Amino acid sequence: MIQEFKDFIAKGNVIMLAVGFIMGVAFQSVVTSLVDNVIMPIAAIPFGQPSFDDLVLTINNADIMYGAFLTSAVVFLLTALAVFLFIVRPYNAWQERNEEEDEAADEGPSEIDLLTQIRDSLARG
Repeated sequence: MIQEFKDFIAKGNVIMLAVGFIMGVAFQSVVTSLVDNVIMPIAAIPFGQPSFDDLVLTINNADIMYGAFLTSAVVFLLTALAVFLFIVRPYNAWQERNEEEDEAADEGPSEIDLLTQIRDSLARG
């Protein structure tokens, strides 16, 4: 059982997953800073403040802080937008470019060309 556990831990997939997780956690601070310090102030231009936390609805001495929810929802959407624009789109463009290069490199003679060459070689004989 111990050897099986060692084999499991030593596999490349587990190590790569751990590295990806660590990089994701480290990258979180960059994305959070981008959203909090750049995108939220820009989004706040029409409303005058980058946070809706002050919006509260009071019913029978119960405070319903819907503004905090709105702020969280906006931060989530802007974070998703930032990740999409700065990571997903460039990565997809890079991947498409690499696939096109791979397809161009993989193109060789067609099956008909190969069969013609074989026929001609057999005919010469």
